[in-house]
Amino acid sequence: MEVIRVPCLSDNYVWLLREPSSGLTAVVDPAEEGPVLEELNKRGWSLNHILNTHHHMDHVGANTALKRRFAGLTIVGPRADWQRIPGIDVQVGDGDTWQLGPLEFRVFDTPGHTRGHITYWVPQAEALFSGDTLFALGCGRLFEGTPQQMWSSLSKLLPLPDATRVYCAHEYTASNARFAVSVDPGNQALAERKARVDAARARGEATVPSLLAEEKATNPFLRPADPAIRKHLGFDQTAPDWEVFGAIRAAKDRF
Repeated sequence: MEVIRVPCLSDNYVWLLREPSSGLTAVVDPAEEGPVLEELNKRGWSLNHILNTHHHMDHVGANTALKRRFAGLTIVGPRADWQRIPGIDVQVGDGDTWQLGPLEFRVFDTPGHTRGHITYWVPQAEALFSGDTLFALGCGRLFEGTPQQMWSSLSKLLPLPDATRVYCAHEYTASNARFAVSVDPGNQALAERKARVDAARARGEATVPSLLAEEKATNPFLRPADPAIRKHLGFDQTAPDWEVFGAIRAAKDRF
């Protein structure tokens, strides 16, 4: 699968996907029509599908316009929030699969950021489209969910292979890194990653996608069991992971 990063708005990333054997093309969370059309036209591609992770306008803003422009286009989105997905045709949820030619997209319900958020995993392409659930060095704000819900959602992603590339929806990595070192100051891998992120941003380069292995080693939101993070936040080893996660998320909200 070919994956093209399409910057939109101020810090959104829309992902354009092409399955070469079938020639089918999909776009994940189209925030704006113009940048998506520009990329399609540059490559001589049409558009067959839209995949939405959740209902926020910076993820579904171009749904209606693109559906009008491309005959037969179908919109796939969360069953748990279908009423807020403009133009939805196909509803999917936890355990469902959806096909782009021979490629199987596996769906996880990952509520927390919104009550109906979903995440798409494509094993054959080693790709995870995490929307606003998991970011590089971060996770989404809890607008409609609880810390317990969000930790449960993130826990579904932790067992995926380390080589999985995480295609999240925003360029938040530098600010996430500044926070991460504040709650995990002794993590050498994190310090080294922050230096690489800062250098990349200084050159105007994107920091996404990241590898899930990197996230497991350096993203504090995936590491509430870590003794050093717990000690830094004042938790002992008896506290449940979701409670420590909630304290990390609350600290980020105040940061």
